[in-house]
Amino acid sequence: MTTPTSLRSGRRVHTGRRLGQVIGRKPTGVTAGQWNTAANVVVDYLITDPDTDRPDFALLFTDTADTKVARMTTNVCDAVGLPLLRITSPTLTAAENGTQILGYILDARAFGADADFGGYRDIVGRLPDGRTGYVNDLSSVARATAVDAYAARQLFDPIIRGIRVHWTGGPAEGWAWVQLHEGGYVFERVQLAEHRTTCGVPADRLAEDLAGAAIGQRLKLRHSAQPDLVDLAHIEARLRELSTRREELVDGFPYEHLLVDQPAAR
Repeated sequence: MTTPTSLRSGRRVHTGRRLGQVIGRKPTGVTAGQWNTAANVVVDYLITDPDTDRPDFALLFTDTADTKVARMTTNVCDAVGLPLLRITSPTLTAAENGTQILGYILDARAFGADADFGGYRDIVGRLPDGRTGYVNDLSSVARATAVDAYAARQLFDPIIRGIRVHWTGGPAEGWAWVQLHEGGYVFERVQLAEHRTTCGVPADRLAEDLAGAAIGQRLKLRHSAQPDLVDLAHIEARLRELSTRREELVDGFPYEHLLVDQPAAR
């Protein structure tokens, strides 16, 4: 059975392949149970060399982190050396956001391979709202949406706040939140795991940008469906919990200022 393919940044993009089709047979060291489960996972995107069709990496979207299926899939990919990127978000999906995010990752990887200066995420240009800023910040459209909503008196605060961390030996993680009305916040959390490969930009920065983009997606849908909201105490509690695990983070917890008092966290 053939699967849809396309070309982007000089790489071939396949969609709809089961992991069992990609790998072919059970790898050595993988149990039958692990293989039977992982082999049926549909790979959202498989990136290959356009000439040899040799896999570069796979990209998966999940809505829940650290599930049994996710762990088995990672184990199988590790067993055959298949590089894997996994994005975990309750809001961002392959169907709605995959093409844009994959294109960003491929462009960032190509830029990093060819550039002698700077970085893909740090390119400055004109933003959608006319300001000058980082054009490869995937949350820039969301930030412009928030400003427009605030101007229309549909948002209590126009600023999307965020943090980013990287777990030692684990995924990068980005949070974003915006105050929809007094006492009510839209909150998003995105994890980005790199296994044997890179997304082309610092993973924690991309995770935070993706969390901001998820905020924008939920703001756009607020007229048809009221988003689930949390209060400030909820966000502060999660920040405090994160701060207690600072030794597990690559750069510690540099967000003490968000825990001082409520105004500082807004």
